[in-house]
Amino acid sequence: MSPMPGYVAWCLAGLLLCAALLLLRRPAAWLIRLALRSSVGLAALALFAQAGRLIGISLGVNLVNALVLGLLGPPGFGLLLMLQWVLR
Repeated sequence: MSPMPGYVAWCLAGLLLCAALLLLRRPAAWLIRLALRSSVGLAALALFAQAGRLIGISLGVNLVNALVLGLLGPPGFGLLLMLQWVLR
């Protein structure tokens, strides 16, 4: 047997990988953007936790709050503050 079938299998696998990347380009970009925005939201929550002690307001620094901030941005921060106020 010649090594040609092994090369053909690798070429087909490479083509399938390229096709999958083309199909998943938008969802992957959306997930990467959400992860970046959520990490910025998590950093903002950590900063607010430090400053919030001075004014008596506290929000949990967790993944759910960071995802809300990542999805909604500044209105999400207001939503979290209002939700905290309503549930107290």
